[in-house]
Amino acid sequence: MEIELKKEVEQALIVSIRRYVSENMENDIGELQASLFLKYCLEEIGPCVYNSAVADVQRHLQEKVSDLENACYAYEFGYWPKQAKRTAARRTPAKK
Repeated sequence: MEIELKKEVEQALIVSIRRYVSENMENDIGELQASLFLKYCLEEIGPCVYNSAVADVQRHLQEKVSDLENACYAYEFGYWPKQAKRTAARRTPAKK
């Protein structure tokens, strides 16, 4: 899967790469070198990050789906047990 970036994102990343190299490696690189490095990162490192993110999302969704029964459960046939409690409460004399 090829990772495609919007032009403005790609340009911002190229500027960031050039600044990083300049400040941390005491070397200046041109836009072409930064662009080639970005392309390398997207092809080599990008899929690892992407796959990790997809695995995180899958894990999160599986946790939510597994808890769906608890979160969205409605008790069935609850009318008569409630009625029995109400009837019993009415029959029991009030304590003084």
